[in-house]
Amino acid sequence: MRKLFGTDGIRGTANVEPITAVTALAVAKAAGAQFRRGDHRHLVVIGKDTRLSGYLLEPALTAGFISVGMDVVLLGPLPTPAVAMLTRSLRADLGVMISASHNPYDDNGIKLFGPDGYKLSDEVERAIEARIDDGSEGDLAASDKLGHAQRLDDALGRYIEFVKSSFPRGLRLDGLKIVVDCAHGAAYRVAPKVLYELGAEVVSLAIEPDGFNINRDCGATAPGALQQAVVAEGADLGLALDGDADRVVICDELGRVIDGDQVLALVARSWKDDGLLRGDGVVATVMSNLGLERYLANIGLACERTPVGDRYVVERMREGGFNLGGEQSGHIVLSDYTTTGDGLIAALQVLAVLVPSQAPASQLLKVFDPLPQVLRNVRVNGGAPLEDARVKHAVTQAERRLGANGRLLIRKSGTEPVIRVMGEGDDARLVGEVVDDLIETIAASAK
Repeated sequence: MRKLFGTDGIRGTANVEPITAVTALAVAKAAGAQFRRGDHRHLVVIGKDTRLSGYLLEPALTAGFISVGMDVVLLGPLPTPAVAMLTRSLRADLGVMISASHNPYDDNGIKLFGPDGYKLSDEVERAIEARIDDGSEGDLAASDKLGHAQRLDDALGRYIEFVKSSFPRGLRLDGLKIVVDCAHGAAYRVAPKVLYELGAEVVSLAIEPDGFNINRDCGATAPGALQQAVVAEGADLGLALDGDADRVVICDELGRVIDGDQVLALVARSWKDDGLLRGDGVVATVMSNLGLERYLANIGLACERTPVGDRYVVERMREGGFNLGGEQSGHIVLSDYTTTGDGLIAALQVLAVLVPSQAPASQLLKVFDPLPQVLRNVRVNGGAPLEDARVKHAVTQAERRLGANGRLLIRKSGTEPVIRVMGEGDDARLVGEVVDDLIETIAASAK
């Protein structure tokens, strides 16, 4: 079991363990020791989103890496996929992103990437934790062997060109009006520039970060402002990124939200038709709608499921030779271009289908009819309510009520202190009743 790392790095309330300067320093020293190999000058790339607490964690991590003799390149506010890309591009030994993704400003997190640009495996994360636990984070460097730090002034420009290179040559966005909600987060400068430079008329929302407003009533988890703006502006499409821009939620010209499952279906069909899809299928998570699985089966493609977390999607993609995977929440992984979810590149792949079709987004983007699906969260404060006999009995009864044409998923969140209950099936009323009853039972047990 990992104690620090969850489904997406280390995450928690800023300036409360484990998201403190002390732990960040220890993590940097341990990760540095884990990835120090050979006598060359070792290099670490560090990016962050726009949270106030980034000013706390960035120098602590920097000090830790420098203390074990590793050089540090500071990127400043930049999307998580940019850190993954630049880790590879700069041939760094390690990449670090300081972000809590879609969480509010008072949370923060630490995500680590290996020299190949991929998130670390459970095994490597356990090894780093073991170094911290036994005090062997790494020997301190001699005074003349300390690392040094510098800022990469053109990091933003490098990433913009990388993202644009994923859009088919010969296509442009001329004539399209696009609203982009940057969540006051890491893509507040990047996203509008990419779309503008490809020819779109851009309406930008949530591009004034102040350290506190990241994800507040905006971005991928709160697309209401995007929906209103798309309709009010008469736009062709809307894009909402989350705080670190590794996922995207899309809105059609009527203001209707299109989730990651529809994006997976659209890209899968397009790539299959063009002979670009590898693995004869798509990798999704246990949260993806059963309607996606049925649609893919109808066009001759498999739908493989993993636990929640884009790194588990990526691991299965690499094992099975797939080049398309993702999550309903909008993490879309296109391994021909990226090693992790990238909201901007995913959006451009949708636009690459939309532009030649000349069809409105409302016609193109609803690829399949999703089954009724209900997701509810129960906040818990410790304990093990899922081990309670009453909860186990309620789960058994719920599964029987849904039967063979439904699905139930109950899991602890790896990023928040909540238990998530998801139910789906052909009967919307029954699904709602089953989930509500389970939520009530779990909440009573958690008190």
